[in-house]
Amino acid sequence: MMHPSAAELLAWYDRAARRLAWRETAPDPYRIWVSEVMLQQTTVAAVGPRYDRFLARFPDVAALAAADWSELAEEWAGLGYYARARNLHAAARAIVAAGGFPADSAGWRALPGIGPYTASAIGAIALGEPLVPLDGNVERVVARLFAIETPLPSAKPELGRLADGFTAQPEMRARPGDFAQALFDLGATICTPRSPACVLCPWRADCRAAARGIAAELPRKSPKAARTALHGVHFALLDAKGRILLERRPESGLLGGMLALPGTPWRAEPWGEAEALAHAPRPGLAWEARPGVAQHGFTHRELTMRVMLARVPALPEGVPMEQAARSLPSAMKKLLPLL
Repeated sequence: MMHPSAAELLAWYDRAARRLAWRETAPDPYRIWVSEVMLQQTTVAAVGPRYDRFLARFPDVAALAAADWSELAEEWAGLGYYARARNLHAAARAIVAAGGFPADSAGWRALPGIGPYTASAIGAIALGEPLVPLDGNVERVVARLFAIETPLPSAKPELGRLADGFTAQPEMRARPGDFAQALFDLGATICTPRSPACVLCPWRADCRAAARGIAAELPRKSPKAARTALHGVHFALLDAKGRILLERRPESGLLGGMLALPGTPWRAEPWGEAEALAHAPRPGLAWEARPGVAQHGFTHRELTMRVMLARVPALPEGVPMEQAARSLPSAMKKLLPLL
């Protein structure tokens, strides 16, 4: 298939590129890596301020590697998909132990948590390798350019081959990082999931889906599987100074390594009050079931939580409520209004 001109897209990018924090300086592997990990399953609008705050706290890979997990977990709270933060920490320590960053995308691919997309993004943007990172924006652009009607995720291999076809153009090979980011911007601002602004697209004349009037219908997607329902009960132990007892969840599983209110395991069946109390941090207290439930959706699971409350005069190991509100992941924060 004939590919549209990389030069046309790059000319559009030179005029219309989004101003993003990780583009404000010369491409740096650490900054590109952090931004790409943060952007996974998270919007640019949400990441912007958190990216600046993260770099202020961990300005380079050595600072990140030297940090305790509790520091990183606190900084990542609210960004979701917490396995990303654990892998970021492990990879930082591996990089420092190796004496520096990998020299190419293949080296990055060998690090914890670095998949094909992230390795390609770092390779193209930070290292100048002629690679086309295939994220959701790029998949959408390519599916529409070539009118690929095979549903995702089955279409991914074909979309990847078509995206790689751009590497034959010398203009793309001269500016692979800018080309990758131009594709990201085209998908985010013009070739959007709904109501694409085809009239503004630099590739409109070459887009087969636009010519057939089906751009807004692509890419097609296979029906999503229903989320698995999970249930849990959590325990809020407070003292007279407003401190609350928190614990760190096990390293593996949902919210692994993050702070949480103590509670039952999460399971498919709702918990009865009596069996849930066997998991209370202090079983002998007068635990009161609070009204209402908190719900939180993970990628493939829907979690419903209830909360029980008890009070003690003093809880030296407790955390002030305002600190808990900052440090808890989003799912756990949803329990606080129930108190």
